[in-house]
Amino acid sequence: MRLNLIHLYPDEMNLYGDYGNILSIVKRCDWRGIDVKVIKVKKGDPLDLSDADILFMGGGQDRSQQIITDDLVSKGPQIKEAVEGGLCVLTICGAYQLFGHYFRTREGEELPGISVFDAYTVGSDDRMIGNVLVDCADTLRKSGETRLTPADREHLELIGFENHGGKTYLGESVNPLGKVVYGFGNDGTKAWEGCRYKNAFGTYLHGSLLPKNPWFTDYLIVLALKHRYRKDIQLDALDDAIEYAAFNTAKKRTLTAKTTHL
Repeated sequence: MRLNLIHLYPDEMNLYGDYGNILSIVKRCDWRGIDVKVIKVKKGDPLDLSDADILFMGGGQDRSQQIITDDLVSKGPQIKEAVEGGLCVLTICGAYQLFGHYFRTREGEELPGISVFDAYTVGSDDRMIGNVLVDCADTLRKSGETRLTPADREHLELIGFENHGGKTYLGESVNPLGKVVYGFGNDGTKAWEGCRYKNAFGTYLHGSLLPKNPWFTDYLIVLALKHRYRKDIQLDALDDAIEYAAFNTAKKRTLTAKTTHL
């Protein structure tokens, strides 16, 4: 089996180790004998999603978002069409914001988005920074998700790190990625984090996200395989003892901080 992964704007949009998300997908596929071709698409490069299975775009500062906005908008219709066709997408922080309708900076400049997500972001003077713990169980259950393995269903939490001033507000046609257990989340209300539309996901979680959360990495791989082969494919189980030991350590540290701050 094989997958094609598009890495969009690898130079401008790559904060807080976001490239680790690419490495995690590639490595967990490699361990299962799945070949992954990573195609870097930089500003000004043509974008061809006709044979793509995953699209990834990381986070960036406001200046980086300003640099790539026009180019992203020109690619927007093609990306939206691919998402409607089932393309698996992961966007982090600044990318998450630009996949919405718009991002209005703290200074009042409005950067147009590509409206994959029914969401918009407004910059603020608040700095939402720190570790985040997100419970995804209810949102996945409500979506009727059946492709998760029994082992994955034992977890369904995400641990990560957020650092953003933008507050993202979701519309009616998207669902949140999960409920905030600890952290600020989308808009600082500590209610919801991230969003999902079809197989496209947006989140503020850096750190990087996927190495810390193997179940979610595998979930994206399964969605990508379904997109390519048009059937559900069950992944071979991996020994994730080390990965979940790291997850549990990070979770314990985060919950300890939560108790301390009460």
